[in-house]
Amino acid sequence: MTKALVWKALQQAYFRQKPEGSVLHHSDRGSPYASHDYQKQLQQYGVQCSMSKKGNCYDNACIESFHGILKKELIYQHQYTTHAQAQQDIWEYIEIFYNRKKIHLANGYLRQKKNVRMILRLHN
Repeated sequence: MTKALVWKALQQAYFRQKPEGSVLHHSDRGSPYASHDYQKQLQQYGVQCSMSKKGNCYDNACIESFHGILKKELIYQHQYTTHAQAQQDIWEYIEIFYNRKKIHLANGYLRQKKNVRMILRLHN
């Protein structure tokens, strides 16, 4: 994972969600997240940083599970000829299908986007 990719993801998430109140950013201790510039940007956004303990793979279990689902439901079903094609399919899977259409057992069979809106209403 490159520093540029991580930086772009942070900016995209921040400007898309326009968070109000306290926000917690959790990551592993990878160099892109631990860099001085990235930490400074989190501070400028008013975002509190949380990092997993060194060598604790269980802190990231939820995202590792998601990556497994993504690979099973999308990646292993296709043979991509270009990076751009894979990137577009992954974006569509996450933004169109996973977040908006797929129901999730862990949150009472709600779609992810609807569940996030409900949580935000409860905390505001």
